[in-house]
Amino acid sequence: MKKKYVFVTGGVTSSLGKGIISASLGMLLKSRGYKITIQKLDPYFNIDPGTLNPYEHGECFVTNDGAETDLDLGHYERFLDQTTTKDNNITSGLIYKTVIDNERKGYYLGKTVQVIPHITNEIKKRILGKSNPYDIVITEIGGTVGDIEILPYIESVRQLKWELGENNGLVIHLTLLPYISVTGEIKTKPTQHSVRNLMENGIQADILVCRTEKHISKNIRNKLALFCNVKPEHVIESIDTRIIYDIPCLLHRQNFDKVVLNHFNLSTIVSPNLKKWKNFIRKYKNPKYEIKIALVGKYVSLHDSYKSIIEALIHAGTKNEIHVRIKWIHSGAINDKNMEEYFNDISGILIAPGFGNRGIEGKILSAKYAREKNIPFLGICLGMQIAVIEFAKNVLKIQEAESNETNPYASYPVISLMKEQKNIIQKGGTMRLGNCKCSLMEGSKIFSIYGEKKEIFERHRHRYEFNNIYLEDFSNAGMKPVGINPETGLVEAMELDNHVFFLGVQFHPEYKSTVITPHPLFTYFVQISKNYKSFDYQKQNTPYV
Repeated sequence: MKKKYVFVTGGVTSSLGKGIISASLGMLLKSRGYKITIQKLDPYFNIDPGTLNPYEHGECFVTNDGAETDLDLGHYERFLDQTTTKDNNITSGLIYKTVIDNERKGYYLGKTVQVIPHITNEIKKRILGKSNPYDIVITEIGGTVGDIEILPYIESVRQLKWELGENNGLVIHLTLLPYISVTGEIKTKPTQHSVRNLMENGIQADILVCRTEKHISKNIRNKLALFCNVKPEHVIESIDTRIIYDIPCLLHRQNFDKVVLNHFNLSTIVSPNLKKWKNFIRKYKNPKYEIKIALVGKYVSLHDSYKSIIEALIHAGTKNEIHVRIKWIHSGAINDKNMEEYFNDISGILIAPGFGNRGIEGKILSAKYAREKNIPFLGICLGMQIAVIEFAKNVLKIQEAESNETNPYASYPVISLMKEQKNIIQKGGTMRLGNCKCSLMEGSKIFSIYGEKKEIFERHRHRYEFNNIYLEDFSNAGMKPVGINPETGLVEAMELDNHVFFLGVQFHPEYKSTVITPHPLFTYFVQISKNYKSFDYQKQNTPYV
């Protein structure tokens, strides 16, 4: 079978959910037996989002092979229950750097290097990829039609649709249908203008997906079909939902996946197997209990900064038939006097990843509170390092214990740099990244949580490590190194004795949690938090606040 290509573009406004639409389509097609992959093309000139502030672009998602990528790749993995790689996220920065490097090496034989054909050829090369086993490749293009920076991508799609041949390429255009409450009308004009803009660049949309807060009528479908040159059945409604995991089923009811397969002349005989997915939705919507998890971080005003953690809590809560309500706590607001105010009603405390020294003291106070009050605690990456610093200060009585990240000249750096990191000047792509092996201590809680596996693999994204000089002191005082990298001796997990649950992990377990396969660490954390304090579930309009 000749490989098929789906291109997902957006118009009118950003943040309409191209990533969710792409992931939903991929999940539906995979459930029919097709081999699917999804890639994201981002028009910004960073090489990758690794050096971006989370407030700029949300969470940075990390793949098994150590690529720092757009958060949409997290959606792809969670929906498809399969891993992505560095080839699944391409930026303009990477494209232009490759072309410029090639020019310096003389690859273009003296030709004048231009956007067309050199930039567009490099984009097409990345879209087509190397030889791979996939039947259908879905490519999401970041930004919106009309943005000057995405023009090379739009031109590349135009060329590819022509080169791939009839029925081998398909364009899905996602737009907004605004609802004017004063008149009670859904307006189609912004979508018409967006499609016209796309056509001015030589691309005819094959399918329209319309984001809307109200159901669209048959008349509106027909109007859009008439003015946008698509079939009425190719106008798909994407209505606002309480949870993103409803979207694949809502799209399937409108034959979205069938329309795509029919365009490609591919079989639709095999119906999608959505049994596990629907079971997840049923359990999610009918929890028995509710818990409140305090998420302590410094980027809490933008929830997308912790997107994978949020979704991992959803997966774990659903598996346990528990509704997880997140209490967002800015670490900079915490002090000795307001601890009870913030933590008196919570079931567990999670200290989130982060960088820099802002809000560190509040995180240390949070870890101390969880340790002393015997509250379930999970520290992720920086969260583990915070737990180590707090323990050193208040149990080992090393009052000057610090991290070299916040004080390069610390007298007692319980968190420090590996030797090979000390001479690094370039910040982008130089942290410990991707899948690393971890040996678990038999008899520990984490050993039990992972099903008594002696070795696990988890993804990393950090530069600073536990300082093994202090390892014996911590172990003797009751904080044990229960996870060790067998190749480097680096500490991967620290667990506190005589506590209901107090675990810090250097890795990022949230990256591996999916709808079908919730991560065991989050599953256990939610379960033990429920045992500490839970409530009868009270349905509210917003599921996770």
